[in-house]
Amino acid sequence: MSAQNVVSEETKDNVHELTVGVRWSDFDMYGHMMNANFIELAQEARLAFAMHHFYSRGLNMVAFVRHIDADYVRPIKWDGRHGTVTVETTVVRLGTTSFTTRQKIKDAQGQVACVIDCVQVTIDPDTQMPREVSEQERTIILENAVVELDEQ
Repeated sequence: MSAQNVVSEETKDNVHELTVGVRWSDFDMYGHMMNANFIELAQEARLAFAMHHFYSRGLNMVAFVRHIDADYVRPIKWDGRHGTVTVETTVVRLGTTSFTTRQKIKDAQGQVACVIDCVQVTIDPDTQMPREVSEQERTIILENAVVELDEQ
């Protein structure tokens, strides 16, 4: 999966939506999307979220993945033609040095197939060590939060 597969991107009601075209190679021999590809889709959507909200504003926010939790709700099946999936990304928690995104991967019919929670830690690019989320980053994250946040 790559940026060239992006069909559309928009943010509304604090939800960043990225719609991506799928390829037959994203599926196993049984016609189900392979588990690892859900993680790749989520990663691509997190990068698009960061590009849209941080990098486009001149911020070089470096965040490393600390933990990923994937709940596979239903399979996405290959239908024999080029379909799409939509990844909705929202911020559900903000800490001192980290934040958590929740991503819902939906099939072409809009049914949730996988829910991924991802804890990301902000990193100082020079020391490669965790650092506090800056005030500017915190403001952007809070602008895109959909639930009560855990202020620490």
